[in-house]
Amino acid sequence: MNTRPVLYGEDDENDVFLVQRAFKNAGIENPLKVARTTDEAIEYMRSAGRGQNPIPGLILLDLNLPRTSGCEVLKWIRQQPRLGRVPVLIFTSSAREEDVEKGYELGANAYLVKPSDPEKLFEMVRVLKDFWLVQNRGPQWVRG
Repeated sequence: MNTRPVLYGEDDENDVFLVQRAFKNAGIENPLKVARTTDEAIEYMRSAGRGQNPIPGLILLDLNLPRTSGCEVLKWIRQQPRLGRVPVLIFTSSAREEDVEKGYELGANAYLVKPSDPEKLFEMVRVLKDFWLVQNRGPQWVRG
């Protein structure tokens, strides 16, 4: 089981609250680290694995982050040798086909549209837990 932190790039406080609650309801024990801007996300990952922060086992990334887009963060992640294999899921409200295409083009492992209904969000997080944090086998350094 992947026990590393989950890095969540999200600036909307309501979404952060709902996802934190969904993690708790799903029994996810991985620490949820929240980055509210692209700068915070990149700073967390720059220090990851260098004594300050553990490398995340999973990254959830909203496309609509302040400063630059979440796509820029994804592009940056995929250029980093230490982070290039960490699963990144686009976790956003945009269902635009061009956003989906760009996310996969830049190396996203999945593209999830956040449901507006909290119960549907909780179900999505339960499925996310089972697949990405329990069933999925990543490299040892990603699993924890």
